[in-house]
Order: sequence, then C-alpha cells, then structure tokens
Amino acid sequence: MIIPFRTMFLAILLCCLGVLGFGLYLQHGLHLEPCPLCVLQRMAFVAVGVTSMLAFLHNPGVVGRMFYGFLIMLFSLAGAVVAGRNLWLQSLPPDKVPECGPGLDYMLETFPLFKALPMIFHGSGECAKVEWTMLGLSIPAWALGWFAVFFMAGLAVLLVRDRAR
Repeated sequence: MIIPFRTMFLAILLCCLGVLGFGLYLQHGLHLEPCPLCVLQRMAFVAVGVTSMLAFLHNPGVVGRMFYGFLIMLFSLAGAVVAGRNLWLQSLPPDKVPECGPGLDYMLETFPLFKALPMIFHGSGECAKVEWTMLGLSIPAWALGWFAVFFMAGLAVLLVRDRAR
C-alpha cells in the first residue's frame, strides 16, 4: 500500500506531538524535572514536528519534499546524538558520573550560547539519574527509538520517488 507523503508528514507530526505531550505529562503530572539533555531532546522533537507540519501544510513537489526529508533526518540525528549521550551518562558507574552543574536556565542566562551548549552537552549528575522506565527502558532510550523512527521516515521521504503526493 502506498502512503502519500503528505500523510507521512502528518503522521510524523502527530507522533512528535504525542511524544512531547507525554514528556509534559512526565514533567507536570509525575513531577519529573527534565535535565538539560532532556530539554535538548525536546527541542529536537519540536524541530522534527515543526518541519513535518510545514511539509504537511506546504505539500511540496519532489525537491521540497526531499528538503523536508533531509531536515527531518538532520534534526532526528541531532536528537539521537543527545539521547545517546544521555544514555551513556546513565550507564556510568556512580563514581564516574559528573557532578551536578548549574541549571539550564542559569547557563543560558549567564553564558553566551556558544559557551553554554558545550556545558549543556557535557551533561551532569542530574542527566545520569534514571527516574522513570517503561518496559525496562529509560526516557532517553525511548527518545532514541523515536528519533530512529523519524530518521527512517525522513530517509524514506528523501529516497522514495514514485509515491503519491
């Protein structure tokens, strides 16, 4: 069965909204505060979702569709890198975990962005805590899985040429 690209973009958008909504539930419903790396992952989900929404609304031709597919892959890859870093921090033995640093708000208000981003990406002790799991997987593991799905969808949009628009 051939799925039109516009339907695929809508599906990606709806999945991103679901993931972000669940993240908000974890934060506000279960009172789990996101670490700086979790915030970066959310930003990557927002970027994938906004790109998908624009692609859905635009309903572009071949070149535009390929551009949107490339952006979805790029943002998914960026999110996967951050989620992978978060998972690596969670896998460290307690004595190897970096100390907790300043909060994300403080870093962004105090330092220029080019200095704050490396500090955020370095992670801290709060990024190494596993506060919630489902089926044995932590939040960044689930995020990594979703980023992989979105990357593959972007790749399909980029490579498949003979589908209905």
